[in-house]
Amino acid sequence: MNIIDILNKKKNKGILTKEEIEFVINEYVKGNIEDYQISALLMAICINGMSDTETFYLTEAMLNSGEKLNLSSIDGIKVDKHSTGGVGDKTTLIVAPLVAACGVNVAKMSGRGLGFTGGTIDKLESIPGFNVNLSTKNFMDQVKDIGLCICSGNKDLVPADKKIYAIRDVTATVDSIPLIASSIMSKKLASGCNKIVIDLKVGNGAFMKNLDEATKLAKLMISIGEYFNREVVCILSNMNEPLGYAVGNALEVNEAIDTLQGKGPEDLTKLCLYIASYMVLLSKNMVIDDAMKLVSSKFADGSAYNKFLEMVKYQHGNIDNIEISKNKVDVLAHETGFITEINTLKLGEIAGMLGAGRKVATDKIDPTVGLVIHKKVGDIVSQNMPIVTVYYNKPVENIEEQVYECFSFSKVKKDKDDLVYKIIK
Repeated sequence: MNIIDILNKKKNKGILTKEEIEFVINEYVKGNIEDYQISALLMAICINGMSDTETFYLTEAMLNSGEKLNLSSIDGIKVDKHSTGGVGDKTTLIVAPLVAACGVNVAKMSGRGLGFTGGTIDKLESIPGFNVNLSTKNFMDQVKDIGLCICSGNKDLVPADKKIYAIRDVTATVDSIPLIASSIMSKKLASGCNKIVIDLKVGNGAFMKNLDEATKLAKLMISIGEYFNREVVCILSNMNEPLGYAVGNALEVNEAIDTLQGKGPEDLTKLCLYIASYMVLLSKNMVIDDAMKLVSSKFADGSAYNKFLEMVKYQHGNIDNIEISKNKVDVLAHETGFITEINTLKLGEIAGMLGAGRKVATDKIDPTVGLVIHKKVGDIVSQNMPIVTVYYNKPVENIEEQVYECFSFSKVKKDKDDLVYKIIK
């Protein structure tokens, strides 16, 4: 068996065997297959696709490329949550303590961001003193003590995905549905949870630009779950505008804190209640109405916020000293009218230019910068009204013009799209 034969087979639309896929993944992780050879295979997969069975085998090979977390010593069903990422997505910071407040153990290993803003771990690190680097033992002990822990992912989990994703990111193969599905599911399976809820973003600020492609991805991830005897629920949610108002690490943490105190944006609050309800439903075998009632009660009575504070204290953070840049500028409306569209991807890229995100893994994030959006689709604005506040530490040329160009206006109001398009399970 050799990589050239496998490349030729996939180039000619052949179906790879389990043994061939295992060979490629194992030899690549060992360093016996070159990056340029993997790049060729990824492009062939991107162009010619993979069968569901091939995708199952790819997920399994990636899963088996490293360690797997064993959560069996933690009582009860363990439910994990994943988001496919978007602009202003800080849901984990709200959902995890909310679900834990409902009596469900949340043992979550999260990652750093590559793109618009930081990942969950980068956001948490904007809390002074917050320790994201826990040993597996300390991680497990904290979950047993308080029912909640979010920390940095074990570097030995799914090393194949880390290597392959770095190649996908620079070879225009990020948007392949089989590659997305196997990447997400291998990491979720390695995290040791029994059941998985996936918030699958759809829109101009997400990988999945339309509902048809997102539905295909959701169904494939659910099929992968069935192959591994895991229950998966996909929530397809709107990413045609930023989620909430804050885009940027410390800004998003502050918005998450406000939301846990009942003072957050309506869209962010609603989506978090949806995600949390399905996590509780899966763990407690409830119907959705009962799960929603339980989640809503724990949100309203402050239990979720108190659980968040408990986690922050355990991990030595201090939310009283979260730093936001003192340098800011308002972007003003040039005209009076209704906002009809937001270029969400471009707004995310601007946040990255400010320093809120990273282009490569070694880039250093500035947690204090970002954007706060004051007006969204369907809102009316008057001339000279602030629509965005930009927080910065380094100058970005024509920043106000760049931000303003992300917004389209009309004299006629446009209704908002649904926040949640559909639930697939």
